[in-house]
Amino acid sequence: MERRNGFTLVEMLLVIVFLGILAAIVVPRHGRPEAARRTAAQTAITIFKTALDSFKDDNGIYPKGTNGLLDLIQAPANAPRWRGPYLQADRIPLDPWDNPYIYVGPGRHNPSGYDLSSPGQDGRPGTDDDIVNWLFTMPRN
Repeated sequence: MERRNGFTLVEMLLVIVFLGILAAIVVPRHGRPEAARRTAAQTAITIFKTALDSFKDDNGIYPKGTNGLLDLIQAPANAPRWRGPYLQADRIPLDPWDNPYIYVGPGRHNPSGYDLSSPGQDGRPGTDDDIVNWLFTMPRN
């Protein structure tokens, strides 16, 4: 039996989720609940990035349109090589303020990839409190 070195996608996702949960628990106890929510949203966007990259590896493209995150848990008609689900969930999770994450593919900020954001505390996209992937991650080509 051949043994491979390195981490599997599931192991990496578990570590990222654990760090996000830990940050969401520890930071509010130190008087910074809003910072904890921002960290949790950034962690979720990173998890989505990993799942979206796996989708692209299998299908050659990122999901198209505004419902692309749903393609991570349900096979779309235009992805014959879909090998998901890429997220272990029965629905796409909401952000820490109970708003849906906003996915656009191809993206306006990342035309060769996608834009992914949380509208933040105010719940309105396009404002200063948004958490966005184009400021802290870049999709692969």
